[in-house]
Amino acid sequence: MGRERLSMQELIQRRRNAGFVGRRRELDAFRDNFGLPPEDARHRFVFHVHGHAGVGKTWLTLLLERTARQEYGALTARVDETARSVPEAMAAISEQFARQGRELTAFDRRLASYRQRRHEAESVPAVGERQGPSTGGMVTARAGLAGLGLVPGVGALAGAVDPVPLAEGTDRLRAALSSRFRDHKDVQLVLDPVETLSPLLLRELSEAAATVPWLVLLFDTYERLGPLLDPWLRTLLTSERLGTLPANTVLVLAGQTRLDPGCWGDLADVVAELPLEPFTEAEARQLLTAKGITDEPVVREVLRLSGRLPVLVSTLAENPGTGGDLDPSATAVDRFLKWERDPVRRSAALAGALPRRLNEDVFKAVVADEGAGLFGWLRSLPFIGDRDGAARYHDVVRAPMLRLQRTTSPQRWGAAHTRLAETFAGWREAAAGGLDPHDGWRLDSWNGPRLEEWYHLLCAWPSAALPGALRDGIDACDAGPAVARRWATTLVEAGEDADSDVVRAWGLHLVDALGDERRRGIEAMGLLLARGGLDPAARVAALVVRGWHRRSVEEFDGALGDFQRAVELDPGNVRAHFGRAVVHRATGEFTAAMDALDRVDALEPGSTWVQRERGETCRRAGRYEEALARLDPVIEADPADHVALGSRGQTRMALGRIQEALADLDRAIELNGDYAWALLRRARVRSTLGDSAGALADLDRVESLEPGVPGTLGERGDVHRFAGRYEEAIAVYDRALALDPGYAWALGSRAMANEALGRHAEALADLERAVALNPGYAWAVAQRERLLSSGDSP
Repeated sequence: MGRERLSMQELIQRRRNAGFVGRRRELDAFRDNFGLPPEDARHRFVFHVHGHAGVGKTWLTLLLERTARQEYGALTARVDETARSVPEAMAAISEQFARQGRELTAFDRRLASYRQRRHEAESVPAVGERQGPSTGGMVTARAGLAGLGLVPGVGALAGAVDPVPLAEGTDRLRAALSSRFRDHKDVQLVLDPVETLSPLLLRELSEAAATVPWLVLLFDTYERLGPLLDPWLRTLLTSERLGTLPANTVLVLAGQTRLDPGCWGDLADVVAELPLEPFTEAEARQLLTAKGITDEPVVREVLRLSGRLPVLVSTLAENPGTGGDLDPSATAVDRFLKWERDPVRRSAALAGALPRRLNEDVFKAVVADEGAGLFGWLRSLPFIGDRDGAARYHDVVRAPMLRLQRTTSPQRWGAAHTRLAETFAGWREAAAGGLDPHDGWRLDSWNGPRLEEWYHLLCAWPSAALPGALRDGIDACDAGPAVARRWATTLVEAGEDADSDVVRAWGLHLVDALGDERRRGIEAMGLLLARGGLDPAARVAALVVRGWHRRSVEEFDGALGDFQRAVELDPGNVRAHFGRAVVHRATGEFTAAMDALDRVDALEPGSTWVQRERGETCRRAGRYEEALARLDPVIEADPADHVALGSRGQTRMALGRIQEALADLDRAIELNGDYAWALLRRARVRSTLGDSAGALADLDRVESLEPGVPGTLGERGDVHRFAGRYEEAIAVYDRALALDPGYAWALGSRAMANEALGRHAEALADLERAVALNPGYAWAVAQRERLLSSGDSP
């Protein structure tokens, strides 16, 4: 943790290079912390910088990062509100570490797989919206993904054949695209990218931490990041469920508000609070002196106008004019631009505040021709920051600029925002390349311009634009929680900037409704259906989206009701009929599922994907010969359909045709090496054939794709049990149950291992618990009765 002592000259030069003004107390507290080892009770693992807009939180955060890196040899990463999800925050950390020469290879590989699969999913056309590609599975994948909200980290085609919970014998399995596991909790782990990516990130952070004195992770604009990151960061700090955070890690959180006491209240002993107030007069004068401003009348007026807010002191210091130029009654905007004599520049600075984010293309679209070359000048202004490659006005400056333009000339305000909306619409259409808008929400290159288009339309004409923005939100929610939150936040920001109570209220309600990512927009769709004034077509769309979301969380009655109402309103809606099929199949109503698929087939005659769904339904119903009869033609039509091959392989396994099953699964995995569902099934086949090493190798691959999933450990336990390694099997089952104490299947399997070792009391206890957890677990009931009647139990 030690470092070479610097000379006085070096320290002075560093301060000059940093433009150091004020905040000595905060910087000293941060520096002193590096002199305390993590084991010292005085050491703080978290610094919380907080204060009103304009007090210099971002500036201080940058200074802390530079100090940690240059003076203490730390690896650093800074995350701001451009990270719209926990995986995006993790990605930002990895990217910045890589730029410092420390690549997080395993994490990056898994993240790349997640992004690639999501890209594949985004490019899949919708069922019933137009003729699909030659492989019917692409069409089915679209329907399944819509219902699951573009489940992160799962292949686009992998689960298309079986996007519903799967039941095999006594095991109740869920289907989630390519990864389908026995228990709903297992599925939830697979569906949640945080659970998948976090262990990889933490493992590699620990490896990196062993090579440097410190890791420093900084989270700016935490008033926006907090609701998203609080649960994750708390888990990292207080639990080893996702892995262990290296002790030489320091977090910096910077935001306008205090930390949520419900999340951070019991962590006060590890958090150092750094509240920021406006500059003292001495600090503000120091900054002005550094800028060459010493004329006392000007200094006094700058202090008065700025309120000593650092961002405003710096802004006014750039061109202060003279004391006689200052108008005490000037608006806030006049204070920022009073001394800009060039009317073109002044106009460009005002117009540049209209977009939420600026690049040169957006700037040219918003300013008149004579101002098009001023982007470089604009970027140099002290109230313009740079985030995620885009320029952004500081909120303290942008808000009054918007208010001035909105109130001075409402017509000019509306026309400017309309022009920007049309510009973003053009970029969106160019990015779409003919893509249906429903699918466009899954492409960042499409949904980014679309959200800006809605922002500007809502600013221009709030009441007129709101119904369309709400209707479009159905597709945004269909595209997944991250996209849905961005859509809802757009409404909030447009409501604030247009001063529209109705738009702002809708946005806030929707943000709240989207708070639980696992609910996948169920409550948001409920709001739209209840109060959104939707036309019949929009009601159908909302019902279908809510039905699929309800299906994903096993609200089967509600899902079926939504699909049924959608069919009543639109008898030709393919996704609604297909939704009915998958819900009926999930609840074991196979005849009703086939009837619903008959309706889908009538609407899309000759579609291969429907036949594959029929085959899978037969397999799930135990009608294996019929399943083969339906799956064989699908594979003949498309030998590269790895999902159908996996389904047929499992069917052949059930029929005892082990070698043929192995051939199908080998081919499916050859076509898609990350097909976790098929890898699990092949592990079973290999175990049955006595190839324990091959089975364990398959399970190793599954765990590298989806670490920390109890179902994979259950499979590993079975491999050991079938090989007669009962103690090893029990140890693995114990690990699975530690992750999920409600994992009834693992309890049943552990009972068999205990029985094999002569531990009949322990076996019976496991079976009793399994049946208590799942009274419908027929196999466990039968095994319990067998043990009770054997006379061996006490």
